[in-house]
Amino acid sequence: MISEKWIERFVEGKKREQDHRSPYQRDRGRILHSEAFRCLQAKTQIHAVGEDDFYRTRLTHSLEVAQIGNSLRAKLLADLEGFKAVTSAEEFANFSKNLTALLPSRSLIESICYMHDIGHPPFGHGGETALNYKMRDFGGFEGNGQTFRIVTHLESYTEDFGMNLTRRALLGILKYPAFLDETKPEQYAEINTTRFVNAHHFKTSKGIYRDDEKMFDWVLEPLSEQDKKLFRTIKKSNEPFKPSKSIYKSLDCSIMELADDIAYAVHDLEDAIVVGMITPQCWEYAEQKFRQCQSQWIKDLLPKMTENLFSEHRYERKDIIGSLVNYFITNVKWAVHSEFDEPLLKFNAVLLSDVLEVLQVLKNFVYEFVIMDTKTQRVEYKGQRILMDTFDMLMSEPLRLLPKSVRQQWNETDKAHQPRVICDYLASMSDRQAFRLYESL
Repeated sequence: MISEKWIERFVEGKKREQDHRSPYQRDRGRILHSEAFRCLQAKTQIHAVGEDDFYRTRLTHSLEVAQIGNSLRAKLLADLEGFKAVTSAEEFANFSKNLTALLPSRSLIESICYMHDIGHPPFGHGGETALNYKMRDFGGFEGNGQTFRIVTHLESYTEDFGMNLTRRALLGILKYPAFLDETKPEQYAEINTTRFVNAHHFKTSKGIYRDDEKMFDWVLEPLSEQDKKLFRTIKKSNEPFKPSKSIYKSLDCSIMELADDIAYAVHDLEDAIVVGMITPQCWEYAEQKFRQCQSQWIKDLLPKMTENLFSEHRYERKDIIGSLVNYFITNVKWAVHSEFDEPLLKFNAVLLSDVLEVLQVLKNFVYEFVIMDTKTQRVEYKGQRILMDTFDMLMSEPLRLLPKSVRQQWNETDKAHQPRVICDYLASMSDRQAFRLYESL
């Protein structure tokens, strides 16, 4: 059912002596031992690194996403086994077409979850806005596109092809299978040459860099021409100042994205409550939204949830956080996009509509009261300014200011693509590294 092409690597190197690991176990090892993965321990999730040791970083977030991703996979597998138990063998075969074999292995889904955030720059979304603004005439910048670039080109496992991961692992991180120039807004509300940029006037589009087109094409090589075209479908924005969006993703990517959303909505909420950012007073806004949801489960849980989230006993808060995560995991279902021929694209993991509504309320609440909190935004804006100024300084005298290894890359790159060298250099840094560089300049 699954083509052998999906376990191929761009360069088939020699296996180490007596290495009995599966291809996806080897992928996981390369990711866990990479510089890019280690750097996540010092990159901002929402709160600035170092503000409080309790806060989650990009690293602890990625570990939690992997755990949730594995649980979602187990639930999808259990659904198949349950269906198998109540139908004839023929009916099960006709329905599933061996969906058990289609599901990603634990090693594969962990690999995809571990690397899903390694392309995010220092200082969170502020850093992303800064680099995208500075790269607006050179192909743009976006965290997911940078993840693809790191694992296929920048990470030093091979000379030119990054971690040289399996094709299926790379398909699993393609959240937005389109190029940035295809999804960017038709126009921007404000483009200026000052040191100040309003992030709301410069929306970040999602996708892959044109610089990485060769590897993008290689990942999609096993697909039929019809599937390739469909997979890359873009829903055009009705508003000229907002980016367009891709529509489809693979089965593995849909599991990872659900796990990411659950971890973001629930665990970032927990962080904010523990450190006092969210009070019972502002939580009333979420309560109102939950009462309007279709889900009877959340309405029944609401009194206990409110009491336990703000309880002085940590175990009570932890219990309700676990209940929320379990609610989302146990309501994941199979979805079918029958228009695809490739099984990895035909099937996706989704949440039931009433459950998805609950998740969306949590995500919106975290965005409104945590991410958009003035203190959070000021820290993010500071990081945005730091990266913009540092980019300009490095661009002004690259041969004087860049370290030797990056200077060599600059010299070996044609002029039109040289800004990408500085962008890659800054994006690879932790928050502390970027701040120290800025201070030294």
